[in-house]
Amino acid sequence: MARTYQKTIKLDPETNARLAHLAGARQRTSHWLILQAVREYVEREEKREALRQDGIRAWNDYQATGLHATAAEADAWLAKLEAGQDVEPPECHG
Repeated sequence: MARTYQKTIKLDPETNARLAHLAGARQRTSHWLILQAVREYVEREEKREALRQDGIRAWNDYQATGLHATAAEADAWLAKLEAGQDVEPPECHG
């Protein structure tokens, strides 16, 4: 069974009122809205961190090997994908 941990947050009166209003409009509790917001934030930030780590790995690979595709090659590949063509990415070269 998953453990749950209770956290306490302090909201300023204006934000608390806005949250209560929105909760009423959505027929949800303030707790539910806060939980959803935190989940969405964590998911978004995890994706952002994964993208950042991919960029760091790509940079490190480039520094180690010198292999790359030019911007023109990448643009041409992306244009084909956008047009619905299922094409492989361009070959990396030194």
